[in-house]
Amino acid sequence: MKQLEVQIMGQSYLLSCPEGGDARLLEAVERVDTAMCKIRDGGKVRARDRIAVLAALNLAFDLGDRSNAAAQAVFSTPAPNNHSNTSPSTRAHGEDDPVLGALLNRLDNALGEDGQLL
Repeated sequence: MKQLEVQIMGQSYLLSCPEGGDARLLEAVERVDTAMCKIRDGGKVRARDRIAVLAALNLAFDLGDRSNAAAQAVFSTPAPNNHSNTSPSTRAHGEDDPVLGALLNRLDNALGEDGQLL
């Protein structure tokens, strides 16, 4: 595992990074640095630890919004109905959890009759 030296809010950190993960780590550092500097520059919070917590909460909230939007996009787009029968397991799960049922129906339709993706 390699190490990268990065700067967040003007302070250096030595971070471990898996091979090939440099770009993703640097992108994450940039997001954290931007979020922390924005809070600091707002002038209401001065303590670095409080800024870090607020930035983490903001980033987690944004990530949750993106995850929810992606899930809504998946489940709001109807899948073509290639065959009318749904499997018993799909019907049973769909009764308990409509989101899971919709996903299982989409998978059944995508897999087709033979149950194989390729």
